[in-house]
Amino acid sequence: MSAAPTPALPDERLAAGAARPATRHVGRFAPETVQGLLTDSCRRLAGTASVTTHLVVLAERFTAERLDALAHAQGAPDAGLTRVLSVCGHNTGRSQLAAALLQHRAGSRVTVSSAGTHPGPGIEPHIAQALTEAGADAADAFPEPLTDEVVQAADIVITMGCGDACPVVPGRRYLDWPVAAPDGAPIAVVRQIRDDIDRRVTDLLADLPST
Repeated sequence: MSAAPTPALPDERLAAGAARPATRHVGRFAPETVQGLLTDSCRRLAGTASVTTHLVVLAERFTAERLDALAHAQGAPDAGLTRVLSVCGHNTGRSQLAAALLQHRAGSRVTVSSAGTHPGPGIEPHIAQALTEAGADAADAFPEPLTDEVVQAADIVITMGCGDACPVVPGRRYLDWPVAAPDGAPIAVVRQIRDDIDRRVTDLLADLPST
């Protein structure tokens, strides 16, 4: 059986979508580099995202994160913030909980991102509900593919259930959190998983240098 065709990309919108990240990194990355990264981000997301109406908008946000990570890896000043990456299989549950709770608790102390080794189509509704109840913002979250740039830029990588697919880069601090998977679980169980991750987030923040 032949493979499904790659979704057609809205080329006329890709050029416009590359303008903002290109302006942000003017003098560091060529416009062609930004355009190529945006096209790659769009193709990656098109393969998994359940909502493609705003595909270029999501790809632009994904590209901005990848460019920031590249700039960091190349030595761009970023206030010396610790960069934390949380990774699970689908980036629809545990890694989203960890990233949102860490950002909520840490504020401007850290730079947070999350990704999936095999990203799913969207954030699970009970995950968003549990985060909202904890005061964390998950409104703009969406599953992101794991990319080399984000791994290379991370100071700390939190892995949760991705096994051999989890990234391994020498010199990074790795934390493997044995947290239960929330896939399809009722909200009561998801709240327990959220609270387990929140305790680990609190411990991690206590171990980070204050700014």
